[in-house]
Amino acid sequence: MSKDPLHHETSSQTVGPFVHIGLYPAVSGILARSRTYGNQLASTHAYGQRIRVEGQIIDGNGETVRDALLEFWQADGHGRYAHPADPQAKSADVGLSGFGRSVTDPDTGTWTLESIKPGAVGDLNQRPMAPHINLALFARGLNIHLHSRIYFDDEVKANAVDPVLQQCVPAPRRQTLIARRKETTQEPCVYRFDMVLQGKNETVFFDL
Repeated sequence: MSKDPLHHETSSQTVGPFVHIGLYPAVSGILARSRTYGNQLASTHAYGQRIRVEGQIIDGNGETVRDALLEFWQADGHGRYAHPADPQAKSADVGLSGFGRSVTDPDTGTWTLESIKPGAVGDLNQRPMAPHINLALFARGLNIHLHSRIYFDDEVKANAVDPVLQQCVPAPRRQTLIARRKETTQEPCVYRFDMVLQGKNETVFFDL
């Protein structure tokens, strides 16, 4: 940084708590801009197993974060992304948006995502990755959003050979990326996925 007294470091600020106004205006009561991405990714015509993922975000003091926003993006039930970078994008399921947002409830601190379980996709080396949902987390106290993934505990065989889980994440910390399926015979299948920002059992976040 320059020692010139006329040039000082630019002040920084965190992404919250007003991120909702720009990214999810409906929950802020801004109805004129309510047409935005929500937490319902799949239409009734989407192919695949219906799922709901729910959870909370815990800060370094063990308190629930009640004003966070999450972004999700995922492949369809066949493992295809609706994105130009995917060579199969033209045949991606039109019943799935593939991208959505969710905010934590101000009273309970719980967020939810309604979608279908994504199919397996290949990494850059075409190694099969287990079904997963990518996410970005925005919250107060964060100067930049955090990246992570949601895997599923009932995909044991696929998780065991997933190149990210097995090669990029230390064994003791892999469980922080696994959503736990709740015991229910009804649809959608419900998974629990809590994230811890700091301290014991801190969720794995990726440096992208």
